[in-house]
Amino acid sequence: MKSFPMFIRTTGRRVVIVGGGETAAQKARLMLKTDAEIVLVAPDLDDELAGLVAEGLARHETTLTAACFDNAAMAFVGTGCPGLDASAQALARAVRCPVNVVDRPEMCDITTPALVDRDPVVIAIGSEGTAPVLTREIKVALETMLAPRLGALAALAGRLRPAVAQSIPQDQRRRFWSWVFRGAPRAAWDRGGERAASAAIKQAVQEGRVPGDTAPGRLSVIDVPEGGADLLTLRAVRRLQEADLIVTDAGLSAEVLELARRDAHRLTAPSGDGSGVWPAERRLAAIAAEAGTDRQVVWLRAGPGAALPEEVSGVMVEHVPMPLSASPGSESASPCAATL
Repeated sequence: MKSFPMFIRTTGRRVVIVGGGETAAQKARLMLKTDAEIVLVAPDLDDELAGLVAEGLARHETTLTAACFDNAAMAFVGTGCPGLDASAQALARAVRCPVNVVDRPEMCDITTPALVDRDPVVIAIGSEGTAPVLTREIKVALETMLAPRLGALAALAGRLRPAVAQSIPQDQRRRFWSWVFRGAPRAAWDRGGERAASAAIKQAVQEGRVPGDTAPGRLSVIDVPEGGADLLTLRAVRRLQEADLIVTDAGLSAEVLELARRDAHRLTAPSGDGSGVWPAERRLAAIAAEAGTDRQVVWLRAGPGAALPEEVSGVMVEHVPMPLSASPGSESASPCAATL
């Protein structure tokens, strides 16, 4: 990556927009989604921008100086004059203000991504300026996937986090939030049943439990094909995102682990005891010893592995291979007894 994606806090900070026409207005519309103080710098403003100033939504400065950018979170420059744009960029950089010069990527410290806005859930999509049409296509796809009111559910979760921290045991909180966002509350919310979903979530918090959560831990054994990450099944990727513990064979491609949950604990599978490579039974037993009750464990095996036994160290293992007609990359989903 030539640019690292991050979110910039705007609360209590200024964003400077240099220009008084349509280009500046486009950036102003974008910044109005935030709680930043918007400062418009131009001798004159078009009707739309002047209206923002009249409504108290922006402040107007007529003279461009370095002081305009002092302590600003960021600046956008779009005057329509290349020389003036360059001057504004130089002034912003002089006071270490990150700057975006519209349609001049070589002059930009920051770039504006395509946004999917479900505030407080926001998805930013960028291509480092190489494929804006593609980023818009991805944006449209995501817009259709996410319910318009999803952000309100996330906001409710944010308000309830202190109560959840008090009521739900720490080792159960991730499963609690998984139930909220993947289970019945999310389904009801997406159907328009926001009041019922909210009541169910609050009741679960009050009771200090994860509703219907009696399932034991799970071990998923995923055979990683030589082709790498792009050949993994969707179910395999989902398991990687859910995992509490990920055990990998030595030499496994790093790109596969890029798909995994970042805060999952990671181990390298034991390869032997000095007398050669351990059989699957012993390796699985060693992995089971690392797991605890209710944990979601993934073992990534390099290439097709041997069939697994039905039971290892008291842990029941169900070996479910992918059908031969499936795309490369197979998973053995293994619901385990509560000892795992």
